[in-house]
Amino acid sequence: MNDKKRSAEELEKLLDIMDKLRATCPWDMKQTNESLRKLTIEETYELADAVSSRNDEGIRNELGDLMLHIVFYAKIGSEKNLFTMTDVLKGINEKLVYRHPHVFGDVTVSGASEVEKNWEHLKIKENNGYKPVLSGVPSSLPAIVKANRIQEKVRGVGFDWEKREQIWDKVLEEIRELKKEVDDNDREKKESELGDVMFSLINASRLYDIDPEAALEKTNRKFIKRFNYLENETMKKGVSLHGMSLDEMNVIWEEAKKFDPPAPLKGG
Repeated sequence: MNDKKRSAEELEKLLDIMDKLRATCPWDMKQTNESLRKLTIEETYELADAVSSRNDEGIRNELGDLMLHIVFYAKIGSEKNLFTMTDVLKGINEKLVYRHPHVFGDVTVSGASEVEKNWEHLKIKENNGYKPVLSGVPSSLPAIVKANRIQEKVRGVGFDWEKREQIWDKVLEEIRELKKEVDDNDREKKESELGDVMFSLINASRLYDIDPEAALEKTNRKFIKRFNYLENETMKKGVSLHGMSLDEMNVIWEEAKKFDPPAPLKGG
């Protein structure tokens, strides 16, 4: 038996398990789309953490947890006579075929960037020929992820820098504007300008093919490792961080930097 058939069998088994859980388990019986939402977000972040940690076993486990959530939402949809798991699978299959005419049709593309542009054009053609470009960006996305997605979306319709090097003038301009508002000490304007600086840096990361979320997470982990070293070293010496000067801390901090790169954190 090939892997596709085994996968189909396991999916059918999962659907049967969900039917039984929904009919007999007190916890599963009371769940709603709303109650699952927070748990789904947590599972998605656990998958992202496993990916960042390059934890292949964790990725496999977290994919299973997310699959359970997909089946759960489909079960609730079927109970409301709205849609079934078959509808979910049929919908994504049709969407993928429609939005990949260079694979399933006779369209020719020159590379990945053209595929992205075609994807956005095809989305606009849906819903009677019009769909706002940014309508597909979830409002609940974390701000960094949302900014990156917004920029990717508008790029798909040609709203982008002609040369990626042009972004640095924008970054420096936004930093100067932030510095001015910091000096003027206008809280609302400071917040607005800081947002502009971050948005421009995220734009730069996109143009240079850097994932801003992943880059910041690497820095978070690096900082955690260095600070843990600082804290452990002071404890060994019987000294409290509260009693140390910044210069004394920096001496140990420089020692900690010798142990980079930071070890990956295990995924959930």
